[in-house]
Amino acid sequence: MPITPETARPHEQPEENSRHGRLSVRPGPPVAATGRTGLVSFDAPDGELVAQAYVPAPADGGPYRLALLLHGAGGSPRQALELLLPVADGQRLLLVAPQSAAATWDMIGVGFGPDVRRIDRVLQEIVTGYPIAGMLIGGFSDGASYALSTGLINGDVFDAVLAFSPGFAAPLLTHGTPRVYISHGTADRVLPIDRCSRTLVPRLQTLGYDVTYDEFDGGHDVPEATVRRAVAWLEPAG
Repeated sequence: MPITPETARPHEQPEENSRHGRLSVRPGPPVAATGRTGLVSFDAPDGELVAQAYVPAPADGGPYRLALLLHGAGGSPRQALELLLPVADGQRLLLVAPQSAAATWDMIGVGFGPDVRRIDRVLQEIVTGYPIAGMLIGGFSDGASYALSTGLINGDVFDAVLAFSPGFAAPLLTHGTPRVYISHGTADRVLPIDRCSRTLVPRLQTLGYDVTYDEFDGGHDVPEATVRRAVAWLEPAG
């Protein structure tokens, strides 16, 4: 049920699998507790960086709220972590930032699949090693479009979505009703606000989603004040 058209080829019969954006991970009690805190890297056998995480100390200080953060096109996990890194310790947010398999997220190119499976593997490793109480998904630019789409597909996994300057949302199926926070700069020349968020937000609201919309004077960016408002918005669901 695309809210705005996806750019990849259409899927006539969406199913409950990674090709249609569905994650299999579910949080539960950690089974192989790890004491690693701070910046943690996840590498493939060939040494390729798969994801980075930031884990506030101490590891035994109570459950974390997990935030899956997605970079923009051509970006990096560290850039995604920076979205919420300044507030991670104070809010006890365990930040997880995957690296897209290609220059941007699979849905935008070839369709859901490789990145969904990568995200699933990384999240599974996290939830088996740390106590998690609640999960949210967020991102900037292409990462915001992917966060919206994946978050609506997996609204029974993520209770909130943070979309900073998204272009569109194209969930192939939906579960749950996560809360949604969308911000966008009025002078954005990369993803112009009129054809992006000002079109997207009313459609989401019509479908019954609880959407908080935050416009700001600026371009394709995530101002510090916007992050503060987004984190304050998160608190009721924490």
